[in-house]
Amino acid sequence: MEERETTYTVKTRKARKQQIDDNKLVKRLLRETGRAIDDYNMIEDGDTVMVCLSGGKDSYGLLDILLTLKQRAPIDFDIIAVNLDQKQPGFPAHVLPDYLTRKGVRFHIENQDTYSIVTRVIPEGKTMCSLCSRLRRGILYRVASELGATKIALGHHRDDILATFFLNLFYGGRMKAMPPRLVSDDGEHTVIRPLAYVPERDLIAFAELQQFPIIPCNLCGTQENLKRQEINRMIAQWDKQFPSRSWNVFGALSRVVPSHLMDRDLFDFVGLAPDGQANPGGDRAFDEEADPDAFAELPRGVRPRATTESL
Repeated sequence: MEERETTYTVKTRKARKQQIDDNKLVKRLLRETGRAIDDYNMIEDGDTVMVCLSGGKDSYGLLDILLTLKQRAPIDFDIIAVNLDQKQPGFPAHVLPDYLTRKGVRFHIENQDTYSIVTRVIPEGKTMCSLCSRLRRGILYRVASELGATKIALGHHRDDILATFFLNLFYGGRMKAMPPRLVSDDGEHTVIRPLAYVPERDLIAFAELQQFPIIPCNLCGTQENLKRQEINRMIAQWDKQFPSRSWNVFGALSRVVPSHLMDRDLFDFVGLAPDGQANPGGDRAFDEEADPDAFAELPRGVRPRATTESL
């Protein structure tokens, strides 16, 4: 009898702890998404936000979080979920409409056979992601105009932003990432990334908690972009060994010092001359003791414990 009671007590404690952790997760997601929206003025009063819903964990999470924020926000905005059905063989076309209908969400399914185009143009065995992305982007811009959407919301998270930065740095020779807000390629739309402050691990946990009906991307037989996967593994390894490192890099993306880089379009090196004014940081390349406010803008609970690390 005592053993049964002990077992029951242990299970009860675990259940309570899990409930507390789940509540913390939801609060953190809402807080950091709301903070990113506020920091970059992503959503304004009267906006119609088109949430691009792929059926993956990130876009499901984005939609769910924005629906909750809509109820609590001091401004009024509308949400419409849009899915692009690319006519992939075996794609479960009923999943998203059924889910969105149950949620009571206004939605639009755009049917375009980009699958045939991509498979016809790209040689077998080659990465299809780039062409697929370009086609999808163009279609979504058109749909946004037709629906009267003022903002296009994408589900990219912190790890996507970091991975894009390192891909451009390592393979493209550019310092470029994914901004939380930008103007679309055609110059007609505002694209936003409300999950910019959210690490992927939180979205994975949220998807499990909410039991989203995930639809895998099978266009290329679950083909992986090897370079991006390599970068993602690097970031994941950092998070295990050096918990502050990826957040340090992420924070640095918003604390750029043009005078200490080499881009002549950002800083007038040619016309630079002494002006007689003291500049304590003028000839310092590495700040061994970083500014104590350097990480003040990072999400709570994930700010690094130290500003430097042993390499």
